[in-house]
Amino acid sequence: MSTLTATVEEPRTAPDRPAYRVTGRRVLSSEWAKLWSLRSTWITLGLGLLFLVAFGLIAASRYKSGIDSGHIDRDFADSTAVSLSLFGTNFAQLALGVLGVLVTAGEYSTGMIRSTLAAVPRRLPVLWSKAAVFGLVALAVGTLGAFVAFGFGSGIVSGTPAAMSLSHAGVLRSLLGAGLYLGLVGVIGTALGALLRSVAGGISVLVATFMLIPGLISLLPSSWQDNISPYLPSNAGESMFALTHDSTTLSPGAGLLVFLCWTVLALGGAAYRLARSDV
Repeated sequence: MSTLTATVEEPRTAPDRPAYRVTGRRVLSSEWAKLWSLRSTWITLGLGLLFLVAFGLIAASRYKSGIDSGHIDRDFADSTAVSLSLFGTNFAQLALGVLGVLVTAGEYSTGMIRSTLAAVPRRLPVLWSKAAVFGLVALAVGTLGAFVAFGFGSGIVSGTPAAMSLSHAGVLRSLLGAGLYLGLVGVIGTALGALLRSVAGGISVLVATFMLIPGLISLLPSSWQDNISPYLPSNAGESMFALTHDSTTLSPGAGLLVFLCWTVLALGGAAYRLARSDV
């Protein structure tokens, strides 16, 4: 006789997996990795830095040649080493603003935004992380470019009426203000990309806001210009790093406050659409 022995198999349990939670630090790390994985990031940041430094050196060289020849242009007559060195800010803001648009709108054009929001279902941390990461990168690039341009530009105009050093009143504030301005432009570009969800649309609105609208305002009656022009994003931002001010411009503090309001408005619109509409 044989005895059958029944063996009871223990149920297999899946190996324990680490519980991953969506945290602010992990979302920031993800956006940091995505930013630097794109070739366009390196190219566009390089262009922004090149524009800021190159145009500043060109302006300083032109001023120096005008002084030496005795035929200086009227537009450069009252220039300082700071204003000449920061001449390329308007060109650098386009490069950094366009890259900000690409950071968010680029994910919509490729469809990657679906994977991003599937990993972060609450959505808004994605926007805050993108804006924070790229804003800090743009701030670093803008500040570096401003100091490099001033370092070389002040050497070019040394011995002229425009000569200045970092110890002069307002110089350090102007250079840091230029870096902060470019950082906030990058944040606005990021917000426009998330708001419009179109690379072409975001870039168009960015260019219109910072370059076209100020020109159109100049067509209005002078009394209207004085009341509207100082509060435009570009003019308010310029007052952040301008060395001198008059009755038609805002003070650096007021300019920063106005520009921050524009930045918050853009981020608020982007946050509302991201939270309320499907991707």
